Amino acid sequence: MATPNRLSRRSFLFSAAAATLACGAPNLSRTNPNDVRIEGVDIEEEFYLYRSPIKFGGTEVDRVTLLNVRVRIRNRGGQTAEGFGSMPLGNVWSFPSRVMKYEETLAAMQGLSKRLEKIMAAYTDFGHPVEINHHLEPAWLAAADEVSQQMKLAEPIPKLCTLTTASPFDAALHDAYGKLYNRSTYHCYTQEFLKEDLSRYLGAEYKGLYLDQYVSKEPKPRMPLYHLVGAVDPITAKDIAVKLDDGMPQALPDWIEYNGLTNIKIKLNGEDLNWDRDRVLAVERASAEAMKKRGTSEWHYSLDFNEKCPNVDYLLDMLRQVQKRSPAGFERIQYIEQPTKRDLKADKANVMHEAAKLRPVVIDESLVDLESLMLAREMGYSGAALKACKGQAQALLMAAAAQKHKMFLCVQDLTCPGASLIHSAGLAAHVPGVAAIEANARQYVPAANAGWEKTHPGIFVIKDGYMQTGELTGVGLSAKPA
Repeated sequence: MATPNRLSRRSFLFSAAAATLACGAPNLSRTNPNDVRIEGVDIEEEFYLYRSPIKFGGTEVDRVTLLNVRVRIRNRGGQTAEGFGSMPLGNVWSFPSRVMKYEETLAAMQGLSKRLEKIMAAYTDFGHPVEINHHLEPAWLAAADEVSQQMKLAEPIPKLCTLTTASPFDAALHDAYGKLYNRSTYHCYTQEFLKEDLSRYLGAEYKGLYLDQYVSKEPKPRMPLYHLVGAVDPITAKDIAVKLDDGMPQALPDWIEYNGLTNIKIKLNGEDLNWDRDRVLAVERASAEAMKKRGTSEWHYSLDFNEKCPNVDYLLDMLRQVQKRSPAGFERIQYIEQPTKRDLKADKANVMHEAAKLRPVVIDESLVDLESLMLAREMGYSGAALKACKGQAQALLMAAAAQKHKMFLCVQDLTCPGASLIHSAGLAAHVPGVAAIEANARQYVPAANAGWEKTHPGIFVIKDGYMQTGELTGVGLSAKPA
């Protein structure tokens, strides 16, 4: 593994990459013998073409670049372990741009990943992974600004994009920590390992509260899987424009039979109310027929507009029209993902109080820190979408804050295959209140799951609509390489 020149916290704080980092001196009286330091970091990429395209916010995506990260750590006693993290470089989702091409935003994430590799490898202070992430995040954000300037990007790298790029580094660190102590990482969020309360990370309001109050040591035995009906996906057989000869389903009824589905996520456009309404109704008709054949009486939908609704009135009107035309279909809507623009500060007029009375409305793309969560709550959002692609540490902290404020919780993926799906499923299975798991890489990029079906059959082989998350009890984050 590459091991660049080592930096103490003091020199790290004053390095160019971490000019904005302000973490204070360590409290030596609270030194934990279980703390670790980073010994080395390596990154590599994998590339896959999609089986069929998926549409994000008006842009079709037909490929994915995975960022794989290995981190080696050592504790105070000299024991070492290596962890693995992986995440799609989801540039279309995390770095949407009308002036930059796909290749440019992807290159920005790739350039940033190389900078993050050096920053993480150079950080030498001991700590728990949650604490280390807390200290590194300002340096990552500063690095994103530097990369934006050096690459002369037409738009700066957004915070969401930085978190996504950093997420496999954070996952690898958490994975290594659990492996070092030969247990699931989810057993390592107790006060034995993480002594400080949540006030250190979330402010005085959380004094006396600890992360293990909001994260379960053991995973839920099983969880329903959310299947995606993308905006360009066929609903029925007659909608199929190009028949794929790969032995896998295309139309929704065939997917329902193939996976025994009970949870369906519907992508909508947010620019044509009649199209959005009719899309929901078409999914309801096709689902009802297929569920009847299977003898299934209960199933659910989630709606995702990818921030494209012009205002909250559009959403309210669309929901009421669905309710009028199909009361049963409306009742099956479990929640709605962020319907309007992600810049909440610039869009404060679009409050969600009325919409949240009809169904939970969750903040998704806007959720990048505690401030954004609290602003969303003030604006009427009643739930939060947690994502492994924003970082393991941040997702757990946001889960704790959302639970404290009694918000609805869900876990969404980023078309995560392989280890990244296991990271996401593990998060969903260990956060109380999360009812289902979104996982759509099996639809769009099954080639990236090759081999994982054998090591994690309960996660990658779905027959009854459920992931068998009870199998996620291995050491680390449970991702045994395929």
